[in-house]
Amino acid sequence: QHYLDFGEEAYTAYPSNNPEYNTATLRYGYTSLTMPSSTYDYDMNTRKKTLLKQQEVVGGYNVADYVTERLYATAQDGTQVPISLVYKKGFNKDGNAPLLLYGYGAYGVTMDPSFSSSRLSLLDRGFVFAIAHVRGGQEMGRQWYEDGKMMKKKNTFTDFIDCGRYLVDQQYTSPAHLYAMGGSAGGLLMGAVANTAPELWKGIVAQVPFVDVVNTMLDESIPLTTNEYDEWGNPNNKDAYEYIKSYSPYENIEAKAYPHILVTTGLHDSQVQYFEPAKWVAKLRATKTDNNVLLLKTEMDYGHGGASGRFDYLKEIALEYAFLFALEGMVE
Repeated sequence: QHYLDFGEEAYTAYPSNNPEYNTATLRYGYTSLTMPSSTYDYDMNTRKKTLLKQQEVVGGYNVADYVTERLYATAQDGTQVPISLVYKKGFNKDGNAPLLLYGYGAYGVTMDPSFSSSRLSLLDRGFVFAIAHVRGGQEMGRQWYEDGKMMKKKNTFTDFIDCGRYLVDQQYTSPAHLYAMGGSAGGLLMGAVANTAPELWKGIVAQVPFVDVVNTMLDESIPLTTNEYDEWGNPNNKDAYEYIKSYSPYENIEAKAYPHILVTTGLHDSQVQYFEPAKWVAKLRATKTDNNVLLLKTEMDYGHGGASGRFDYLKEIALEYAFLFALEGMVE
């Protein structure tokens, strides 16, 4: 027995098709924040790796120009929360770089570090991109999920905030350049951290955000509601109602300063219906005390997953990146 050395701190590796049992060759897939999706054959005797196929990246991409790291932030209860991040070589850890922190943390979904060609637009402009592997996902096993759902849901939010503060403390960025992004249940995360620690973020991108948790979970006529009791709890029970209400973004908006916020939704979204983010934005506009940007973009033709065309999804990414670049004063 031996371990494969993949040469990076944060990556995703998995067995590929291996129908032949009696063989010395293992076929596996590999990707990371720097490495495009790849398929390898690995000779277990000679320990030689052979690249068979790799995702094409146009424009002269060189993997050696980028660096990925795996960090651990200490949560308020002492738990070590993993962070995967990537940046372009030449990055100076002096607190002045813009950093986009992404999070989800629900349903036991693991946010594996993987490659994105569109993300190069961020990295090549000096951004650091990071994933906070907060509780509610399953990155660290089943208990990691159990500790971020139901009556422990707030761990997801505090983990994300603690990851942001750790990155600031380690001078990867500063609150003047720190941005947060998440969608759907990750949009709930965005709403929660905006309420709880608004001073930590320069800007937030909330994609199809689940922000009206109490009212949605009380409406059993919505097809998905009762199935969601296992994730959030049943608010018909007093304890669950009080707990959900204590973190639901809509109910906890206060008269104070909030970061710059971009909110996106789709008119045909059947999972988080468009009026949730719309009413959230309306209440924020009526309540917040700052003059920061608060934008709501409603796609009239799309649902929860966004644009389905081959290239249309890139327009959504371009909008989100343009929002970040504008806040950083980047014009190219």
